[in-house]
Amino acid sequence: MRVTRRTFMKQGGAAVAAAGGLMPVWAQASVTVGGYQIDTLSDGNLVLPGNMVMGDLPAEEAAAILARYNLGTEQFTPDCNVTLLRDGENTVLFDVGAGANFQSSAGRLGEALDALGVAPEDVTHVVFTHAHPDHLWGVLDDFDEPIFTNARHMIGLTERDYWLDPETVNTIRPDRQAFAAGALRYLTAIEGQLEVFDSGDEILPGLVGLLQPGHTPGHMVFDIAQGDQQLMILGDTIGNHHIAFEQPLWPSGSDQDQSTGATTRAALLSHLADSGKALIGYHLPYPGIGKAERTETGYRFAAV
Repeated sequence: MRVTRRTFMKQGGAAVAAAGGLMPVWAQASVTVGGYQIDTLSDGNLVLPGNMVMGDLPAEEAAAILARYNLGTEQFTPDCNVTLLRDGENTVLFDVGAGANFQSSAGRLGEALDALGVAPEDVTHVVFTHAHPDHLWGVLDDFDEPIFTNARHMIGLTERDYWLDPETVNTIRPDRQAFAAGALRYLTAIEGQLEVFDSGDEILPGLVGLLQPGHTPGHMVFDIAQGDQQLMILGDTIGNHHIAFEQPLWPSGSDQDQSTGATTRAALLSHLADSGKALIGYHLPYPGIGKAERTETGYRFAAV
């Protein structure tokens, strides 16, 4: 993997950042993997209550980890990093952000694409890691029409079937019923354009979807191999750069199946550290690009 640039796309945004303000929504970072140019674009950030990360974790130990990253325990504001892949023929979005109807701090992907000079009609593929609001709801405009009109929309078979099942809203835990209702609504709106793939399927040359369940039942990651260059798009399998790396086997309050999520996360981190491949995490600190490195007690996120 070769880092080619890391830049703000507008001088005004750079000025805001230099003045100590919030990261501009059009922030953009780019790497190359073989013949693929891969950009991470900011969709903004989420604002989450502390218990969504802390859950039932040992409070003192978790707080000590967070303190090392200058974080408290009451609220978290994770970045949202949408991945864009281009090879001169294909323009692929991995997830599409939150759109206008989830949180006001997110839903900024359109501005980032505009700054990069990519129009919605230029997108040839929209590929979902999973169907949570901050990854899916940006697929429709204010009139509930698909934004990426020329794109193939692709999702893992297990994920599609789970969220399109009308019984899911009745069986999911109560605090996630809005997620289920939203997934059903948005996926139904694009159902005529929606294609499914299974774990191990190659979407583009050297780009393979792999089932990594726990965060959701059908969550997919995407493994990219071009010659000896490798990168994995993680979605939400590793949801933060602190507790998830230092204590991967601790349950995460953001995972639907916390036990499976922890097992998946620990195995994935082991693979990433052993292979040395690069990674992009949706909620890692912008731009979310780096590697997993072993420590004496766990792992650390090493930003590129």
